[in-house]
Amino acid sequence: MPLLQVENMTHYFGGLRAVHRYNLEIEAGQIRGLIGPNGAGKTTVFNLITGIHHPTSGRVFLEGENIVGLRPHQIASRGLGRTFQNLRLWRHMTVLEHVKMARYSRLTYGLSGAFFGTPKRNREEEAIEVKAFELLEMVGAESFAHQNVLQLPYGAQRRVEMARALATEPKVLFLDEPTAGMNPEELLQMMEIIRLIHKTFGVAIFLIEHRLKVVMELCHQIQTLVFGEVIAEGNPLEIQNNPKVIDAYLGKDIVA
Repeated sequence: MPLLQVENMTHYFGGLRAVHRYNLEIEAGQIRGLIGPNGAGKTTVFNLITGIHHPTSGRVFLEGENIVGLRPHQIASRGLGRTFQNLRLWRHMTVLEHVKMARYSRLTYGLSGAFFGTPKRNREEEAIEVKAFELLEMVGAESFAHQNVLQLPYGAQRRVEMARALATEPKVLFLDEPTAGMNPEELLQMMEIIRLIHKTFGVAIFLIEHRLKVVMELCHQIQTLVFGEVIAEGNPLEIQNNPKVIDAYLGKDIVA
């Protein structure tokens, strides 16, 4: 059984069909990519799977459990972590607080522990801070730990968002355009971070990306989405040479 499986997922916004009979299988440890032109429905697919929207029809299984209808935080607690195309960071929190906040779903000391400051509470809080620093170090943002997140350069904010997603201990990590807005040097750094995350945690990764270098070098399998429908699926070489993909998205000049 795949770690994550999507069956015939369709969604309408009013009378507009955004996604049509979408299917997906992600195995443990696999890196999958989703590409397509602007407006193809890529982020909508992410939002449907992670519970921000509920599909009009279809099913989504995580480790055999149908998660359609669950709220986003319930889906996250079951093992789907994500970043967003448009950064969603809390304006008045430090970098460290962002990552620690994402760990609080793992706490067990309860209300009484928080109120009375029990030894268990102190141990868990200390462990959260240690783990948060480890994740920030992994993404190269530990030097910013005590700064307000909005004071950071854009590329560093992207890395903080990734550390926050990792803090939930996901089984599948959804990355929505993780290199958007980055210069070439930052892009290469982010690719190395993604490789390190994959190697260290063995987490499955599902990413949307317009930078073809990122998708072709990182992904094991790639889907191409156009007007809410998958027109091609295969490994990077198959996608680069697929006539439908070339005509609809890549362009002959890119492939040549």
